[in-house]
Amino acid sequence: MRYDIKDLGLAKKGRLRIEWANEYMRVLSLVRRRFKVERPLLGLNISCCLHVTTETANLAQTLKEGGAEVAVCASNPLSTQDDVAASMVRDYKIETFAIKGEDNKTYYKHINSVLRLKPNITMDDGADLVSTIHKSNRDLAKNILGGTEETTTGVIRLRNLDKRGMLLYPIIAVNDAETKHLFDNRYGTGQSTIDGIMRATNILLAGANFVVCGYGWCGRGVAMRAKGMGANVSIIETDPLKALEAVMDGYNVMTLKEACKIGDLFITLTGNTRIIRKEHFELMKDGAIVANAGHFNVEIDIPGLKVLSKKVRKIREFVEEYTLKAGRRINILGEGRLVNLAAAEGHPASVMDMSFANQALACEYIAKNHKRLEKKVYKVPDSIDRDIARLKLESLDIKIDSLTEEQKKYLDSWELGT
Repeated sequence: MRYDIKDLGLAKKGRLRIEWANEYMRVLSLVRRRFKVERPLLGLNISCCLHVTTETANLAQTLKEGGAEVAVCASNPLSTQDDVAASMVRDYKIETFAIKGEDNKTYYKHINSVLRLKPNITMDDGADLVSTIHKSNRDLAKNILGGTEETTTGVIRLRNLDKRGMLLYPIIAVNDAETKHLFDNRYGTGQSTIDGIMRATNILLAGANFVVCGYGWCGRGVAMRAKGMGANVSIIETDPLKALEAVMDGYNVMTLKEACKIGDLFITLTGNTRIIRKEHFELMKDGAIVANAGHFNVEIDIPGLKVLSKKVRKIREFVEEYTLKAGRRINILGEGRLVNLAAAEGHPASVMDMSFANQALACEYIAKNHKRLEKKVYKVPDSIDRDIARLKLESLDIKIDSLTEEQKKYLDSWELGT
């Protein structure tokens, strides 16, 4: 079996952590149980570019139980949990190519390693796998039935391919599922981002000026958690509707240049490039902390910061202190990469449960419906979304009401009025 990981000797610890996560992934467990019986993915090769975490291990196991051959690589150089990667290889016999801290060359070597499986389905987190196929492995597309994409950033990239008529095969935007972005992005990113910041810095958030760049679902989640811990939260937005929503949610809304003068801690969650730039660093106060929770490490202009700096040192694990020529210090967390995975463990398993159930069921949907899918980006079918929500409620032992026949008829009618 092919693999490239840090150390197989870490597998015992990894397996225990995978089993712990599985206890909180009850929807995915139900899907796995059905997949083991029905084998809907039998004969299919699935190449996955995902964060190699305990939750991902349980997803890969589910796909394998469904009959698929699975290969997994990291979707971010700092997000791999090396003990989990070891267990995936030794205990679950899943081809895995991921090492925490791998350089850019190794990162793309690993992507090409999972593509050697000649996938029928791709599973992506940020669209680097799909991008590599489109740039340098286009011949693989003729055997690909479809793919899935997990992130806001990746969906943006793929929709741009779709818009230009360049997409080589259909993609299901798992990120757009209600049971993904409403929960994973808001509650998962909200909690895990704060967790990463706290582990890296051990600072007190109460009373701190906390600046959130981007008020999408991830930004909402982080702002909510920071406010709950007593921080004074300011929102930076370019979209007037989101900015207005932030105002009505009780946050300060201002320009980034205004926020730089008061901010103690800055977090970017926009999916866009160079949000915090040289002109912003020049306005920040001494000791400001800057982190990113967007998928790629492009939101913070670290090359620009280096130009302004006379010295860089690692002051804590996952914290680099840049001393500006003027003497002020700026602290960057996790090299500007996803702080929730670079400095912590990522989302709680119970919220990834729904996201990865979407991934597994989207793969099943592609396997059954690929002949009628066009080369474009699709939303997750509503039936899958609602089924996952229903299963999640059942797993929490929560019951809800159903519409009466009279109510159904009323909602289907147009005649009844005042």
